[in-house]
Amino acid sequence: MISRRNLFAGGAVTAAGALAAPATPAATPTRATLTRAAPAAEPFHGPHQAGVATSPQAYAVFLGLDLRPGGDRESVVRLMQLLTDDARRLTQGRPALADTEPELATTPARLTITFGFGAGLFAAAGVEPPLSPLPAFETDRLDKRWSGGDLLVQICADDQLTLAHALRMIVKDARSFTRVRWTQRGFRSALSPAGTTQRNLMGQVDGTVNPTDLDRAVWIGQGPQWLHGGTTLVLRRIRMKLETWDAADRVAREFTIGRRLGDGAPLTGRAEHDEPDFARTNRLGFPVISEYAHIRRARVADPGQRILRRPYNYDEGVAADGTSDSGLLFASYQADVERQFVPVQRRLAEGDLLNEWITTIGSAVFLIPPGCGPEGWIGETLPS
Repeated sequence: MISRRNLFAGGAVTAAGALAAPATPAATPTRATLTRAAPAAEPFHGPHQAGVATSPQAYAVFLGLDLRPGGDRESVVRLMQLLTDDARRLTQGRPALADTEPELATTPARLTITFGFGAGLFAAAGVEPPLSPLPAFETDRLDKRWSGGDLLVQICADDQLTLAHALRMIVKDARSFTRVRWTQRGFRSALSPAGTTQRNLMGQVDGTVNPTDLDRAVWIGQGPQWLHGGTTLVLRRIRMKLETWDAADRVAREFTIGRRLGDGAPLTGRAEHDEPDFARTNRLGFPVISEYAHIRRARVADPGQRILRRPYNYDEGVAADGTSDSGLLFASYQADVERQFVPVQRRLAEGDLLNEWITTIGSAVFLIPPGCGPEGWIGETLPS
């Protein structure tokens, strides 16, 4: 067990005398620029669903739905045909068929609506689930209200009004078939320049090492033909203990992560995307990047085995005693959960220094089916 006392001591030894290099200020788009760009529409049709490889939007809501009792394959087909039509229209700035507020649909703001199938939906459709539940991890403290679900709807946009309207339309049209299990809202910086790694509420850059070859790492290309072009999503709700994180000094924080907070560079490098040197030691012979530092525990050497991280922050407010309910909606996309996500999560659970300040309180796994054409619907490839 790693104590905070040992952590602070280790951080001081490793990084004594080192100062974080100040980040170079980046040009920030003006609000006028963002307003002009807001009406853009993301393509809906294609071999893959949008909202995975799409450049992350500023706002997201993850909606978990459960099928109503008695749901069968026929009802699943009707539900997905209806929701696909809603998504097809709304993402292009057109109102849904039963839209009572059509004016709210005219600004797509890069809206994407992505669907994921859980074990309950596969059971109703009479299809053997292609996914297994995640194993139990020692550090998890899962709450049922943030976990599981038969159907996921991931809605992302650069405008909160567009997002709220799309969510309302999806819930209205799914009401006859489903019940809402959970709703999780997230945000990223709306003013960061394109290509900038976002920061989470701990101040860390989050998502530096992502795969570039999505055909190997993200899109399913093996196994049953009906899965090809799809992917999988693991959604984890991670609560941050920001009040105790605030008490840690900068040296301890950087020692925990293995990166400088100012510019995101590894402790052995000069820039965010420099390759970490895990073999480098300090003058006392200790590793500069600890064996238990987050970036070492999360390390995946083969780019084809990496997960695609598309995280969003969440902040549910502050309690009377000043304690915040804040954290991260960690959305991980990969071709194979068992082969890619699980080994990394096991290493993190076994010895990540960051575990002192974070707790996973929600978890769900979904199959993201392939995309569809103009006359098709999401889920049409399900075997009969």
